[in-house]
Amino acid sequence: MSHRVCPWWVGYLLLSPLRRLVQDPRAWLGPFVREGMVVLEPGPGMGFYTLDVARMVGPSGRVVAVDVQEKMLAALRRRAVRAGLADRIDLRRARPDGLGIDDLAGRVDLVVAIFVVHEMADAESFFAEAWRALRPGGRLLFAEPRLHVPRKRFERAVAAAERAGFAREEGFRFPSTQRAVFARPAS
Repeated sequence: MSHRVCPWWVGYLLLSPLRRLVQDPRAWLGPFVREGMVVLEPGPGMGFYTLDVARMVGPSGRVVAVDVQEKMLAALRRRAVRAGLADRIDLRRARPDGLGIDDLAGRVDLVVAIFVVHEMADAESFFAEAWRALRPGGRLLFAEPRLHVPRKRFERAVAAAERAGFAREEGFRFPSTQRAVFARPAS
């Protein structure tokens, strides 16, 4: 897959209140997020989904948001502080060779990879890293924009997830996207 990262300034456009009319984070992610969960969000940008997920996991939960761009993380940090959610969000800068989440091995309940895998230099490595981070029975929600990511490219990413050991499930409603739900089998 090609490696082209969304420019940091587009992050402000992605926070548009109009986007919530089409992509409501609570409606889309609510069936998967529970209080007390540890949620990994690679490529959160400025936090369109992050703040809602932090509210859903509650004070006993945690969101680990990992991005390659410091400007995105800085904006997300400011938004989290303003919203009173900074204590629930662990912001991390991705390393050149991966997400830098080795300390999370087997501790993550849910990975939310929305509109980000196509920007990664190596989808195989990402899915392997996500697999290691997830606890047995944990899930990975994967979505890519239909108009931006060709179907064959999406299917190659799905195959990479399956090669990492994920089992594909059904039940992820996310309009105007190509999407898949994966689980790390319990055994």
